[in-house]
Amino acid sequence: MHNHWIVDLDFDEDEDRTTCTAKLSGFSAPGALGVGVARRSPDDTPDSTVGEELAAARACSDLAHALIDQAADGIQRRTHESAHLHY
Repeated sequence: MHNHWIVDLDFDEDEDRTTCTAKLSGFSAPGALGVGVARRSPDDTPDSTVGEELAAARACSDLAHALIDQAADGIQRRTHESAHLHY
């Protein structure tokens, strides 16, 4: 069996904050998403690249945790026992 999922990253920025939403797409991709935020320190000069990188990393991490939680829920539904998955 072959499956292919794509992670789509969507950014929203203002002067002080960058928000990224990471969402899976593709045939049979689970409905999971993650959100990450990067805030600029008032002492820093604006740099959208750094904000995007940090927000994207946090969104992908949040997405990974959401997928692990979904997998644990699936295991528990099938086995009727607590699943202990590690991050």
